[in-house]
Amino acid sequence: MKLLTEDIKKRNFKKVYLLMGEEVYLRNQYRKRLREALLDPEDTMNAAVFEGKGTDLKAVIDLAETMPFFAERRVIELWDSGFAKSGCPELADYIPDIPDSTCLILTESEVDKRGKVYKAIKKYGRAVEFERQDQRTLTRWVLGTLKSEGRSITEETMRVFLSRTGTDMEHIHRELEKLLCYTSGREIITAEDVETICTERTENRIFDMIQAVTDRDQRRALDLYADLLAMKEPPRKILSLIARQFHQLLLLKELSGQGMERGELAKAVGIPPFVLGKYTAQSRRYTKEQLRQTIEELVNMEELVKTGRMGEQVGVELMIVKYSSG
Repeated sequence: MKLLTEDIKKRNFKKVYLLMGEEVYLRNQYRKRLREALLDPEDTMNAAVFEGKGTDLKAVIDLAETMPFFAERRVIELWDSGFAKSGCPELADYIPDIPDSTCLILTESEVDKRGKVYKAIKKYGRAVEFERQDQRTLTRWVLGTLKSEGRSITEETMRVFLSRTGTDMEHIHRELEKLLCYTSGREIITAEDVETICTERTENRIFDMIQAVTDRDQRRALDLYADLLAMKEPPRKILSLIARQFHQLLLLKELSGQGMERGELAKAVGIPPFVLGKYTAQSRRYTKEQLRQTIEELVNMEELVKTGRMGEQVGVELMIVKYSSG
């Protein structure tokens, strides 16, 4: 991101950019900044967007070879074309020959870093990866947004807010907008405001459901499952998330005690640092063998559901009932 920011600031642009990574909000924000720096936002004659895996590469190349109309350059954007994953040799071969009057911007969800397209962009352009941000960065970002709106929030309320939103900046942005509207006219935002207006992530409900299972609170576990169904969450997705969380608990149990720092340990397990304590407490309720056995049974259940030998809603209920029984 730093090099991309320098390109924009110094107006020293490459002929091709690849914007990738799981942090969609940042990826789109920088794509917009780059596009506006390259070309006047009102210039529609020299801007083009191709979207999806059905993108016609020949049409892209023909347009790239066309001189811009009364402008310094032509900007062509490719959104989730799949070219950076499929390895598209034709595009890889063309990248060195992109005219100086054209800038090609690929914004991709999936990228094969071993492929020819990625390697060509690394050599002749700029490949930028946008990763999930850590808690400190997210906190600074939220505080900066609140400050610009004349609002304030305590450290404890911030923890509550991030625990509900997770680390996805797009989701945080939406929930922050809702929170600002809800608390209009007040300076201080409280934990009660957050709990009232901010949507809880599916993963939070899954964690609470597994906590209820661990506590042998079958009624609460089934009630939480009913809540997830009411939220239109597919049972198959719920089953997959349950299996993933047990994988995380096992990994946490295996890595704990190896002297890793909290941030490093949380990253290795795949969870935000601010929920590490909760996951650690939950993992202590199981032995490694119990976790392995649970994961194996969940995988078997997923196979039964995928092959149609077990109804997906019933399959999840059976797992909840089995593991929450006293």
